[in-house]
Amino acid sequence: MNETALFWLAAIAASFFVGGSKGGLPMIALLSVPIMSLVMAPMKGAALLLPVYLVSDVYGIWIYRHSFSPRNLAILIPASALGILAGYLLAGRTDEDMVRVVIGVIGLSFLVMRLRARFLGLTKPRPADIPRGVLWGSVSGFTSFVSHAGGPAWQLYALPQQMPKMMFAGTSTILFAVINLMKVPPYLALGLIEWGDMKTVAMLAPVAIFGAWLGYRITRIIPEKVFFTIVEIALFVISVNLIRVGLT
Repeated sequence: MNETALFWLAAIAASFFVGGSKGGLPMIALLSVPIMSLVMAPMKGAALLLPVYLVSDVYGIWIYRHSFSPRNLAILIPASALGILAGYLLAGRTDEDMVRVVIGVIGLSFLVMRLRARFLGLTKPRPADIPRGVLWGSVSGFTSFVSHAGGPAWQLYALPQQMPKMMFAGTSTILFAVINLMKVPPYLALGLIEWGDMKTVAMLAPVAIFGAWLGYRITRIIPEKVFFTIVEIALFVISVNLIRVGLT
């Protein structure tokens, strides 16, 4: 297979996974940048995919416009803005690897506590609250800015609430759509964004939208218990991978 064909195969697959994450399956977004890294430098792959993320974000907001938690978004969006601002102000002075390790360890610790609570029968839902929301929302914005790893902090805050799966997926999709949009100005100011070939992006955007549509349909039919089991498994995999990348 020649290099051009390999590029398009990787780009189409990565765009599909980006879209699927916006449709309610956030765990598969982890595959997008690694796939692009097979055919180009990781940062260039991430830069090429950013406009695809933004396009699929718009579609994700539309499909989940009736399924989200207004209270959580009211708490988390301003908090994540604080985290993004901190990431911008500390740009160049933040040890990204240490951030990855800390978030990974917190994620694993959270899962251990959830398993312990489940074993002891202590699984009462915990409502959304401002102190925890400000803490984890800020962490999510900061880690998304410095290492594209905002998901674990969001899950640490949201999973104890035991929201219905569609509300959980919709709140996550809308939150990270806003976070991605808020990251654009500071990324531009720091010269981190290379928009890539807009013709390529225009060809990949329909793939991402199809992925979002399919991800939404899959999310709707997955049993709720299975859905959150998958989310917890994804949190475990993400946390282990963050620790691995941070240490190596």
